[in-house]
Amino acid sequence: MSSPLYVAIDTPDLGKAQNLAQQVRHHVGGLKLGLEFFCANGHHGVHEMMKFSLPIFLDLKLHDIPNTVAKAVQALHLLEPAILTVHAAGGRAMLEDAKAAAGIKTKVVAVTVLTSLDDADLLDIGVGGKAEDQVRRLADLAQNAGLDGIVCSGEEVAMVKKHWPDGFFVVPGVRPAGGAMGDQKRAVTPRQALDRGASILVVGRPISLAENPDLAAREIEATL
Repeated sequence: MSSPLYVAIDTPDLGKAQNLAQQVRHHVGGLKLGLEFFCANGHHGVHEMMKFSLPIFLDLKLHDIPNTVAKAVQALHLLEPAILTVHAAGGRAMLEDAKAAAGIKTKVVAVTVLTSLDDADLLDIGVGGKAEDQVRRLADLAQNAGLDGIVCSGEEVAMVKKHWPDGFFVVPGVRPAGGAMGDQKRAVTPRQALDRGASILVVGRPISLAENPDLAAREIEATL
């Protein structure tokens, strides 16, 4: 079984991205390429990262009207990402069209509440209640729309898995015990996330900014 650990490669510099992937390739299960990378390098950059023979998680968080998102997803067909993100807040029609437009090898997962947000932040943007309540609502929406799963924090994944046993759950923002939280407000350790039902774990700065990224990846992998 491949490792559930995906390294987040959030840099616009293709050379740096390739160097990081080369260092950690034997101790991670996939590469997560985000907006910074894709906006700078596009399809070419993704093709270059595919040369490491690891699954590609294309974290673009698409959010627009249904027709626009569907066409954007179709434009990604040649890349065949293993995982692609859209925003659950785009609504049922957008989610349904995104899934319908995706290739058969691509899991489409819906972002619920970013791990950089807490209850106070949700109130600021007009969403009442707690983060876990919003995650539950959006998870139900994603499930009913036929998506493969969702992105949520490790604090909510156990709750969601209870209601969606066969869902695919991406947990980002995980931090090793004692690690710096940075801009993450709802983070758990990799082991906690996995025990609570995460399908894959996304780790960025604790690996990418480490003095020895390979060692950092191996140390996290050892806890799993």
